[in-house]
Amino acid sequence: MSGAYLRRVILAAALFLASAAVLAVLVMSILSAGSFGGPEDDNTVIVNDGANLVSLVPQEGAAVSALQAEDFLVEGDRILYTESDYTTRQGIDVSEFQGEIDWHAVKDSGVEFAYLRIGYRGSTEGLLHEDAAYRRNLAQSREAGVEPGVYFFSQAITAEEAREEADWVLSHLDGWTPELPVMFDWEPFGAEDSRSQTADTERLTDCAMAFCDRLSNAGCGAGVYLNRQQGYYVYDIARLQAYTLWVSDPNESPDFYYAFSIWQYTFSGTVPGIGTAVDRDLLFLPAPGE
Repeated sequence: MSGAYLRRVILAAALFLASAAVLAVLVMSILSAGSFGGPEDDNTVIVNDGANLVSLVPQEGAAVSALQAEDFLVEGDRILYTESDYTTRQGIDVSEFQGEIDWHAVKDSGVEFAYLRIGYRGSTEGLLHEDAAYRRNLAQSREAGVEPGVYFFSQAITAEEAREEADWVLSHLDGWTPELPVMFDWEPFGAEDSRSQTADTERLTDCAMAFCDRLSNAGCGAGVYLNRQQGYYVYDIARLQAYTLWVSDPNESPDFYYAFSIWQYTFSGTVPGIGTAVDRDLLFLPAPGE
């Protein structure tokens, strides 16, 4: 073996070992982040944004989730939280798309609360509509002993429109003040003529705040439904700290970095009494004495 050849072999081996070391450090930094993100350095965290693992600078003033993946247990079609620091309640969210619901069967299956779509803004014409099943679901869920809450599917593109939506919700509550926070649910709509196609998402926090402030001033709890990408890239989470956050994070355990109170853990749940797939949720409440 010639000296030149030996030097090339040694150099190649050294480069391989260096690359392996870099890869090991990268893997360890990702693993050390844990399910809820963790420090990559002093200023960033690694999070799952629903599509990729990404490095982000946390929003200053936004509370961080303390939930740990190992404290969740999959039991059939439900997910349970096994620690005692929170009291949890099983829930669903429904609209007219679930059709006729046997609410007694829903209650008997262990569902304790249900978010009902009270109404929505049309994605093109922008008119406000009541969900066709809202009043039926409200009466029947109450009668069966499932606690109802309401959410409004927003397509607001200004704070003024969000306040209009809040006023519409208040008028359709007919004097009822729900125990559960009234939720603002803004989602983009894919049609080319959808008004959300031209929405300025930088204004979305203003819309959410306008909606929640209006409900709060009227004596109702309020909050915002969002997915992980909205939470990381669209909403100013720090500004929403006074309100309930409901995160859509379908998984066997939540990995949203910021603190939240309601977790939507599947879009395709099955619940006795409902003939379609249904969203399932877990509500976290401080344990007694906390």
